[in-house]
Amino acid sequence: MSESTVVEAPPAQAQRRSFPSPYEQPAPAGAEGWKDLYAYNLVFQDGLREVEEAKFWFCDSQHWPTVVKPFETIGFEFAVGCLGQYNSRQLLIPTANGIDYRIHNGYVFMSPVAVDPAHIEARVPQFLQRAGHYFENWQSLLENWHGKLRSTIAELEALEFSALPEVIDLDDVLSGKGTGPGTELLAAYDSLIALAYRAWQYHFEFLNLGYVAYLDLFMFCKEVFPRIPDQAIATMVQGVDMELFRPDDELKGLAKIAVRDGLTDLFGDTSDAAGTLAAIAAHPAGAAFLQAWEAAQDPWFNFTTGNGFYAHDEYWRDVPAIPLAFVKNYIEALQAGQDIDRHVDDLVAERDRITEEYAELLSGDALDTFRGKLGLARTVYPYVENHNFYIEHWTMGVFWRKARQLSRVFQAQGFWPDADGMFYLRRDEVREALFDYINAWMVGAPAIGPSYWPAEVERRRGIVAALETARPQPALNAPPEVITEPFTLMLWGITDDQIANWLGTGDVPAGTLKGMAASPGVAEGPARVISSADQLAEVQDGEILVAPVTAPSWGPIFGKIRATVTDIGGMMSHAAIVCREYGMPAVTGTGTASVDIRTGQRLRVDGNSGTVVILD
Repeated sequence: MSESTVVEAPPAQAQRRSFPSPYEQPAPAGAEGWKDLYAYNLVFQDGLREVEEAKFWFCDSQHWPTVVKPFETIGFEFAVGCLGQYNSRQLLIPTANGIDYRIHNGYVFMSPVAVDPAHIEARVPQFLQRAGHYFENWQSLLENWHGKLRSTIAELEALEFSALPEVIDLDDVLSGKGTGPGTELLAAYDSLIALAYRAWQYHFEFLNLGYVAYLDLFMFCKEVFPRIPDQAIATMVQGVDMELFRPDDELKGLAKIAVRDGLTDLFGDTSDAAGTLAAIAAHPAGAAFLQAWEAAQDPWFNFTTGNGFYAHDEYWRDVPAIPLAFVKNYIEALQAGQDIDRHVDDLVAERDRITEEYAELLSGDALDTFRGKLGLARTVYPYVENHNFYIEHWTMGVFWRKARQLSRVFQAQGFWPDADGMFYLRRDEVREALFDYINAWMVGAPAIGPSYWPAEVERRRGIVAALETARPQPALNAPPEVITEPFTLMLWGITDDQIANWLGTGDVPAGTLKGMAASPGVAEGPARVISSADQLAEVQDGEILVAPVTAPSWGPIFGKIRATVTDIGGMMSHAAIVCREYGMPAVTGTGTASVDIRTGQRLRVDGNSGTVVILD
């Protein structure tokens, strides 16, 4: 199927063009042979062309906005696989199975798997029994979840990767232990992968139920209030106490201490984190700041300005210059007389006002049903965001820290010249390389890896760099006539209108982008287009942030910007939820904003209507 192929449409309807077929999209120059970097089941196979081209695939740049290196596939393989397990095998959600996934030219593409209509009715009672148990015992089961996850994080923290010794410790010999350190090194790697997999199982234990409860409220409201805006329903659950915002709150508290105790002059060059902290320690009034700083480290500084899916994501705990720079920004805001606090009371007041306006339109059983569904949604809604801190930030922060430790062990043994070399291997290849290292140590012969992997890693590094030169298509193949799958609509914001905009067939005026009305408000200002968290320092006061996607950890810059615009994301995406909680106007799911808009262009962002107008 070529890009010019059209989809058959019923009479009296305009034909809808198709997105390109993955089989007719060449790799960027220099990326030839890229499929060899990934497992066979992750790429489009020639022998399955007819099957694969019959599916609609969208690029999940919301979670994987850049090219995924071979080892990093663990993120979507574990995450999306576990999502599917809970939908189709554990909860048996009547209308939603899992999501299939592929890598194409280095980017992650998704295709929702539909439930056979003939099976929907039979799944309903099973779903009600399973989901009902969780809804009825939410708090106790959630407490149990916290215990399980913290135990898993502790097991990850306990893993250590170091070079094998010259000889086995004498005490191990005399005690009759019977095994060598190579066995433990291999087991530690297996545990690293298994513990990550376990954590991602926990990730979805409650998450899909949170979405289901909100979707149930959403659909009920659409039925009894036919003209209710999507945004009004989202407002009904805002203003909750979310742990995801705790890291940002810690920064604000540190800034207030610095101002109170006269430490502001010490925040000149925060890129020298050690120097800044040493200067604070030497200051007569620095003790309170340092005490608060240390208290925030674990767990709240297990936080990344990335999203936890990439080995290069930098975590505050590991790179203290990042949180110190944010503290400096808050200090400057306080000195300028700005209010840096997030006023939850205002959000709650607006939430209650909107809720009661609609409740007054109901009576009897309908009112009781509305309040029941709303109560459930508010109970489970915090998990929709809080899990992000516990899994993507805290758990994955420990995971990547340990993985980098292992990569440095390999580097010291000559397997690759750079500390990040391991991430250009698949996880099964890492185990093979580890066994090569261990086996060579055991027999006293040189390992084969140092003569094989350095050149191969550099070849792969070049391919990844070439893949990064081209932006992915927003979707592949022919779209369905109507998008109905609820998670696709709510999480990714992939609607019929959005697809029409991507294809250039939407009714949108020139100079205007249409997306999801994700967070209310209207703002004007100059655009700041960034493609990654590494560019956050470029954001200036009064700008409108434009990016493929934002991360919850970008909250510290929200005091600077006037609005947010993203390429992808629905009403329940992290970007949308975080913007609403910060009272920040936002339009998500524009598809191409980060490509169509240039830094410096003046924009008008209307978070009420979901439009972005390029004013110049």
